[in-house]
Amino acid sequence: MANDTDKGANANAKRRGIYLLPNLLTTAGLFSGFYAIVASMNDRYAEAAVAIFIAMIFDGLDGRVARITNTESDFGAEYDSMADIVSFGMAPALVVYNWGLSGLGNLGWLASFIFVAGGALRLARFNTNLGVADKRFFQGLAIPSAAAIVGGMVWVGSKYGVTPVADGEAGFVSYMAALITICAGLLMVSNFRYHSFKDIDWRGKVSFLVILAIVLAFVVVATEPSLVLFSIFFLYALSGPILTIKSVNKLELKHVLGDTDDDDADFAPARADQQQDSSKSEHETTQHQTAAEKSSAENTNSDIASDKQESRKE
Repeated sequence: MANDTDKGANANAKRRGIYLLPNLLTTAGLFSGFYAIVASMNDRYAEAAVAIFIAMIFDGLDGRVARITNTESDFGAEYDSMADIVSFGMAPALVVYNWGLSGLGNLGWLASFIFVAGGALRLARFNTNLGVADKRFFQGLAIPSAAAIVGGMVWVGSKYGVTPVADGEAGFVSYMAALITICAGLLMVSNFRYHSFKDIDWRGKVSFLVILAIVLAFVVVATEPSLVLFSIFFLYALSGPILTIKSVNKLELKHVLGDTDDDDADFAPARADQQQDSSKSEHETTQHQTAAEKSSAENTNSDIASDKQESRKE
């Protein structure tokens, strides 16, 4: 008995641990985001932007590695969300503020805050709708894509020597940077539909031309990475409104912002309970109707039988 108790205690102790590999990748992404903040504070904006894109690579790997190695956990999911708000929320907002928004006064830090708040709300909505959302599409711009737009803008500006703030005064570039930052933050909390590319079969076979196209894409990105990556994610951000407008007959406010009747995360459990209760009541009603029909049929049969007996007696 003592040996069994010790074995059970050891098994529980093992289960209380955390998986190393996926959380190590998440930590690497968190480190990249923190490094981007530190680099921007030291006026190394190109390094800061590159660090944000490196964080995107680690963010894409940790979840896939966890699924492949069967090491998914609630701790890993929560840790990934915390790391995302730092790497793709705080880091891009502070990088763009230090680069081009500090000369705008209140408008500059408010634009950065809108981006951070939009990213936090986007992550909260994604986590609550994870089990009911359509896997083929994202509701709103994903926070890594929004971070890529802001980080890519800073990378392009730093690469080509654009100075938004000169002698403490903001110019036209600063206002454009604020506009792009605010739009990216609002797109994250919008209802625009974006392709998630999760329906692609990465294990399936493809033709030789597809491999050739991938190689050419790498070559194009390598020639001018800052401009190409910024252009790709900027066009992806525009694809959401275009896709939404094409998919609906009449564009309404619920297609752009706000909650629809079916995606209220706070009341999702209540709706589920109501659906269960309604289904139970419908099932019970059906059973009662069936029983009533059976009893009615039995009464009818008994009446027919009695009539036959009376006719025989006569």
